[in-house]
Amino acid sequence: MMMRATIQRAKKALSLLLTVAILSATSSGPVWAQATAMNSLTLPVAVDIALKTNPLVRATSSGREIADARLIEARASRWPVVQVSQNVTQGNNPVYVFGSLLEQANFKAQNFDLNALNNPSSLHNFRTSLSLRAPLFDQRQSRTRIAQAQLQQQQVDTSSNQVQQQVRFEVLRSYYAVLLAQAKKEVAIEAVKMAEADVKRSRDRVDAGVSVTSDLLAAEVQLAEFRQQQIQAEGEIITATAALNTALGLPISTPQQISGVLLEKQFDLGEQDALIRTALQARPDYSRAGLTLREREQQTFGARGEMLPRVDVFTSVGVSARSFVTGSTDYLVGASVSFNLFDAGRKARLSQAQAAETIATLEQEHLANQIRFEVVKARQQFITARERLVVMQRVISQATEALRIVQDRYHEGLTTITEVLRAETALTQARTNVLAARYEHYIGYANVLLATGQLTDVQPFVS
Repeated sequence: MMMRATIQRAKKALSLLLTVAILSATSSGPVWAQATAMNSLTLPVAVDIALKTNPLVRATSSGREIADARLIEARASRWPVVQVSQNVTQGNNPVYVFGSLLEQANFKAQNFDLNALNNPSSLHNFRTSLSLRAPLFDQRQSRTRIAQAQLQQQQVDTSSNQVQQQVRFEVLRSYYAVLLAQAKKEVAIEAVKMAEADVKRSRDRVDAGVSVTSDLLAAEVQLAEFRQQQIQAEGEIITATAALNTALGLPISTPQQISGVLLEKQFDLGEQDALIRTALQARPDYSRAGLTLREREQQTFGARGEMLPRVDVFTSVGVSARSFVTGSTDYLVGASVSFNLFDAGRKARLSQAQAAETIATLEQEHLANQIRFEVVKARQQFITARERLVVMQRVISQATEALRIVQDRYHEGLTTITEVLRAETALTQARTNVLAARYEHYIGYANVLLATGQLTDVQPFVS
């Protein structure tokens, strides 16, 4: 028996590995859907699927590509600009003819003739030039752009981390919502069976003349109520599965086979102050706010740099001729220093950058306060769910014992069927409440991890 069980587990593991291989080989939605439909979907596999197919995750990947391109563009501003040009001109302007003849190395003594100088003949000039211009110091503008681009890369990475954590939370919540709906359906089915037995028993007693018709009617009413709960649970399964497919990034009607139950589980919860400190260190959105502040500081740094001079070097090589075949070459090398004595918009740009820096500082401070509140709220909600679960577990044992006592009294003729039906309803409600409390216990802890920026893995929830 142990060997057979080992073989079965090996087959399941092999099937899962084949599924993961298929999913890694392609990112198309239908293949993922077929793979999840063929195998029992576990929570870790569901998260892996979502991190590959969810549109928000894929969008952050495109955002990183944009940030990388911006950094390349910013670094390119430090490289020289090389231009090649070809000009074709013709005219008899005296200055143009005189200069063109010199460029072509075709100036002769007869060109000094006053008539030739004042009334030259029309001249063709083909000018081919190659020029290079490089910045030695560009008022810190390239340095600013590079620093901002690097900070934007880090912002995209933190955004990706935040999106991934949010996707994990949505998958976890919808995954256990499906399990909750399935468990509620099982409770409703058991309640229907119990109510059907009550109806049969009541009908037999009415036929035997030992009970009144009102007891039968009351039992049938309760049966209808339990059937309604079963129908509602079936609808919740459909809705929860659609929510899970949405979180996975799959077509909403993709069939899913989920195995598992909402078991009791203990979660470690830290102290409030420690959780707040962790959140301020690990929350991606808080890190992104700090990066935004640093980007605004770089913007101010760049605006101040406009007050400094700009230094460039340049060189050019050219060929001038009357045709494309012959010509004379020349070159030019130099450097330039420029300084803006008056720029009406420079002060306004600096003020704008400083104001943006102040706004970023205040927004980060506000976000820190918001994070503290979210951590406190999430922690208290988890504690409430945990304590509620303890109460509900006691209630279900009490409801079970109460039903047993009432049934015994009813069989002895010491109470009415109304009491039996009330006890059955209380037990069914208690079972449903326990399931809901377990679900809230799971989700409450996931929310604590999300609020503190630690929802990087779902293993704590796997049994």
